[in-house]
Parts: sequence; C-alpha cells; structure tokens
Amino acid sequence: MENENLEEMKKEGQPQEAAEEAEAVPADDGAKEPAKEEETDDSPEEKESEEAGEAEAGDDPEAEASEGAEEEKKRNLFKKKDKKEKKDKSAEQIAELNDKIRRQMAEFDNFRKRTEREKSQMFEIGAKSVIEKILPVVDNFERGLGAVPKESEDEPFVQGMNKVYKQMMTELESLGVKPIEAVGQEFNPDFHNAVMQVENDELESGTVAQELLKGYMYRDSVVRHSMVAVVQ
Repeated sequence: MENENLEEMKKEGQPQEAAEEAEAVPADDGAKEPAKEEETDDSPEEKESEEAGEAEAGDDPEAEASEGAEEEKKRNLFKKKDKKEKKDKSAEQIAELNDKIRRQMAEFDNFRKRTEREKSQMFEIGAKSVIEKILPVVDNFERGLGAVPKESEDEPFVQGMNKVYKQMMTELESLGVKPIEAVGQEFNPDFHNAVMQVENDELESGTVAQELLKGYMYRDSVVRHSMVAVVQ
C-alpha cells in the first residue's frame, strides 16, 4: 500500500520531499487511547488510617531505644539469674564436700581410737600372759624363803635369795602388778576362789580365813584369783 501511494504521488506531480515525508511517517493502525489512572477503592478515611499505620510502623528512635533498654534489662536479669544458680550450685557442692570431709574425719577418729584400744588390749593380753608365767617363780621364792629356819636367815645365800625376790616384786609392782588382799576380807568371787570352808569363831561367816595361794592383779584386771579358805 505504501509503495502504491508513493507512485500515485509521483504521478500527480507532488514534490519528491513530500513523498519522502509520507514514506517516513508510519501508518497508524488506530488511535491510541490516553492511559487511564488506576482506580482505587480506598476511601479518604482508609488512606488516613494507612498513613497513620505507616507512620507508626516507621523507624521511631525513642521506641527503638526503649526496646533496646528492655532487651538489655532482660539479658541482665538472665545473667543475674544464671550467676545466682551457679552460686547456689557451688554453695551446695561446698556444703556436700564439707559434710563428706567431716564424716571421713569422724570415721578416721573412730578408727584411730578403736586401733589404740585394740593395741592396748593386745598389749595387756601379752603382759598378762608373761606375768602368769612369772608368778609360779614368785611362789617358789616365797615357799623357799618361808622354809628357811630362823637361825639360817643371816646366811649370805638366804640374804641373796631374799634380795632377788624383793627386786622381782619391785619390778612387777612398777609394771602394775600387785597382790590381792584376801585374809580378813569378805569373800568376793571376782577376786577370790574358795577351795574349802573352815570354822573360825573370831571371824564372821563368809570371811576369808586363810590364803592358800596368793592372787595377783595386773592394773585393773585379775591375773590370778586367790585360792582361799572361807569361814562357814
């Protein structure tokens, strides 16, 4: 179509320039309608509400500072709570350790006392065993010295035996060994062993009248009971 119009214009004698301008102008397919503004259904009140919301949602420095302070306050509270929990836990652990140490110290003290008591008991048992073996020797000394005639008491041999006997008794006494009193005492089964009964008008009934074998004590325990005769 454009070529035909150009040819017609040339034939009619129109200037070449006009033909060229006509050739340069494109053909309009239709009139363009002006752009319509987008229609919105928002009322003025709704627009104001939206603007107010946008203003509230905008960056407010005071609101941000308040929120930051609140967050910092919460963090501080959490830190204080955490520190308090750790402190309480540490105090509980310290209390448990102190209680455990006190219990162990008490157990150790009881063990020490029990060990000392057992050691003392073992020592006393051993000492009593040795004393029991020595007492027959003491008995023989007493029998031998008791059988010496009065006219022979001044002889060197008798005096020497007497000195040995006294030295032995002194050493036993220093160890805590002492004889049990019997004659004239009321019969006591804890210390005396009655082997016979006798008649005696001078002593009351139940009184030890004669000592047949001397008894001995080691500290507070009896090593050997006295063998005695008791008045009927």
